[in-house]
Amino acid sequence: MTSQQGALARRLGTFDAVAIGLGSMMGAGIFAAFAPAAVSAGAGLLIGLAIAGVVAYCNATASAQLAAQYPTSGGTYIYGRERLGEWPGFFAGWSFVIGKTASAAAMAITFAAYAAPVGWEKPVAVLAVLAVGAVNYVGVTRTANATKVLAAVVLAVLAFVVVLGLSQGHPQPSFLTTGLLDHGWYGILQAAALLFFAFAGYARIATMGEEVKEPQHTIPRAIIVALAIVLVVYAAVALTALLTIGPGRLAASAAPLSDVVTAGGSVWASPLVRIGAAAATLGSLLSITAGIGRTTLAMARHEDLPVWLAAVHDRYHVPHRAEVVLAVVVCILVVATDLRGALGFSSFGVLLYYFVANASAFTQDDGHRRYPKVLQILGAVGCIVLAACLPLPSIVAGLVVLAVGIGYRMIGRRMRRETSGSTRNPR
Repeated sequence: MTSQQGALARRLGTFDAVAIGLGSMMGAGIFAAFAPAAVSAGAGLLIGLAIAGVVAYCNATASAQLAAQYPTSGGTYIYGRERLGEWPGFFAGWSFVIGKTASAAAMAITFAAYAAPVGWEKPVAVLAVLAVGAVNYVGVTRTANATKVLAAVVLAVLAFVVVLGLSQGHPQPSFLTTGLLDHGWYGILQAAALLFFAFAGYARIATMGEEVKEPQHTIPRAIIVALAIVLVVYAAVALTALLTIGPGRLAASAAPLSDVVTAGGSVWASPLVRIGAAAATLGSLLSITAGIGRTTLAMARHEDLPVWLAAVHDRYHVPHRAEVVLAVVVCILVVATDLRGALGFSSFGVLLYYFVANASAFTQDDGHRRYPKVLQILGAVGCIVLAACLPLPSIVAGLVVLAVGIGYRMIGRRMRRETSGSTRNPR
């Protein structure tokens, strides 16, 4: 049934990889991140969106360049190990796994908030996690196919929101300029850091590098195409929301895109937006858990996580033990914790992950270089600045979890050395 240290099957083409990237990015971020960004920056969230997009582009070029040289599962965990050493690799992998596990729980809770009757949110969120875990367990091609359907639904709904909002929502151009800089640059940078959460899914393409056909060409192309599509979509939705309901109402809204379509009296359209939000969060949950499973697999192969998590299923060719453990942990988090506030923590972990990606790409030689080094410098500085501008509780929580991971690795390495020494020198 299982094969320790087995290889994953290369089954994904460019379209599949782009769909997984779109499904990962266009999740709850676009339905939830705009409101807290408006709280931080008001109309300045447009500047924050541009900054987040620039940082995301720099990070994407670093990931694409590295993935072409190291087309295997694990993403920046592997790149950091290969280019910078074991500890930077572990730093990146641990930041990704912990941050994205919290993000997966948040996606499940957000899905239930749109899809479940009042009072049934927690059970529905758990069922969503179990259903997604089952899809991931039976194979990555099923994951890609499901993500393609969900991404198509979300794109259609967002296009509907933009058209209806601009045609019937009485857009006010003054909303884009009034109070643009009232919250200052710190508020704009904090908005950028929160909005970065909505861009962070393109790494899922790189983490699945062992399952992509012709990865040296497919992965870089898919990352850039997926990011470009999402940048256009996010800009259109942000402009529509600001023009129709303004930064004040956007900041106070629990369901801003629903408010956009109802601003012009189209109350009948609100259920369609809820369906789109549910599909988006489900697609994000599907892709996030797939990416976490592959990074967990890579870390287990190098003994940075328990080795038994490296098992690959003989039939489905997925890291099935990692998928099962992940589903259990996310279900526990869903039941025990309200993780809406964990979006900042997730951004903190992911920004550190991409800092290592940029540092790793900076060390590549000319033979493997696809983009100028200045992009990696800009990306690394951008990651640190945005992480430092997140709300203080998110920063503190991130530092505590990083310390736990570092302690775990140090203890594990010491125990392995002692065991090895005892084996070589038996008494």
